[in-house]
Amino acid sequence: MTTAIQVLYEDAALFAVNKPSGVSLFADRGSDVQWWPQLQARFPHVLPVHRLDKGTSGVLLLARTTEMQGHLNRLFQQGGLRKFYIARTTGDLRLLGTGVIDLPLMKGRKSRYRVAGDRAAIRRRGDQWDLRATGQARDEGHASVTKVRVLTTTDRYQRVLLRPLTGRTHQIRVHLAWIGHPLLGDHLYGRPNDPLQQWPRLALHCHRLIVPMPDGSMRNITSPAPEAV
Repeated sequence: MTTAIQVLYEDAALFAVNKPSGVSLFADRGSDVQWWPQLQARFPHVLPVHRLDKGTSGVLLLARTTEMQGHLNRLFQQGGLRKFYIARTTGDLRLLGTGVIDLPLMKGRKSRYRVAGDRAAIRRRGDQWDLRATGQARDEGHASVTKVRVLTTTDRYQRVLLRPLTGRTHQIRVHLAWIGHPLLGDHLYGRPNDPLQQWPRLALHCHRLIVPMPDGSMRNITSPAPEAV
């Protein structure tokens, strides 16, 4: 599969491209098609740093030196990057301000992830969702926090800005699905046959990454969200 490659940022050590929806960086269980050979063919000296889900589009960071690759890997592991996503989620979150989804995650079945607790134990207090209101133990999962703010609302969905404060696999998708507002087009964590969720793609886009550099400066890398998100 050949797709156009849009460069978002480049310098001697850091590189970023705009990943399209529907392509995997590396082969996965659902497809043997991978985007990495195409990237390497055009940019032979780039090194992988992080991945976006196959359906997710937007800012994808790469490195041009092993030193930068190590620096970026540490930032991802330690939560040193500020990440912002735009998405469309079903229903109305009824937020008065910035919402906080504070639900620990753990591995589930069939390559899925889940909240480390019973769905019925999730409680909402104001603009925050968590498990603490029930006193349920949280030590079996990994701490996972996502901030969410509503951008626009229709009778079917809300367009939202999300900032995951932690970097768990499928974090945004699991958090929104488990509070009852799955992403449009998310058939893994939503309801595939629900007409409210039907969409031509997964409605999730990595819109902006703020990257601290080794010299203390910052790189602000953005990708405008496509109309489908």
